[in-house]
Amino acid sequence: MFDMTNFGDMTQREFSDALASSNPTPGGGSAAAVALSQSAALTIMVADITIGRDKWQNGWDIAESAKTVATPLLEEGFILANKDTDSFIQVMDSFKLPKGNDDEKSSRKQAITDATHQASLVPLQTAKVALELLLTHEQLATYGNGNAVTDVAVASLLASAACKGALFNVEINANSLPDEIGVDLLSTVEDIRNQARDASRAVMKAVYARLDSN
Repeated sequence: MFDMTNFGDMTQREFSDALASSNPTPGGGSAAAVALSQSAALTIMVADITIGRDKWQNGWDIAESAKTVATPLLEEGFILANKDTDSFIQVMDSFKLPKGNDDEKSSRKQAITDATHQASLVPLQTAKVALELLLTHEQLATYGNGNAVTDVAVASLLASAACKGALFNVEINANSLPDEIGVDLLSTVEDIRNQARDASRAVMKAVYARLDSN
């Protein structure tokens, strides 16, 4: 049995073992949020080996900006991973509520809707901040420490996985929500997904251009 009160307190092996278990949590949403934290860590590393080095002076401000975005996400990724698991448990618990009479059925239905909505909002936040991080990577790949351009590539891939993975969780929950809630969520999913796709392509283009110039 894993103590899943805080994924940030686990070793990487413990988290992987928890993810591999037959338990319903942690799942893809928590994995996406942990990928966000890893992307942030790599981004900070590249920023730190850019800032203060004369050879990469043109990238100092860009690296500082990327680091500013990434630093809080080191912890926020784990917070979102925990929230994702907690929100899924709330959904499961809502389905266990009694439904013996009309009042109970109505209360249960509302509880399911509320829990499912919350289970959409958590990965939506993961996707939003992952996109924000991803949007720093094109410039970091272009102007950051050239020896670490492939690290930017990996950071970008992790941020993209975090973003797109989280969006799948939003989508599956939004599909079961009433239209007055779900339609707007699905529209937001499509918008973020398109932005992430374009940003990912731009980063990879910058990475390959930098590799060719080295």
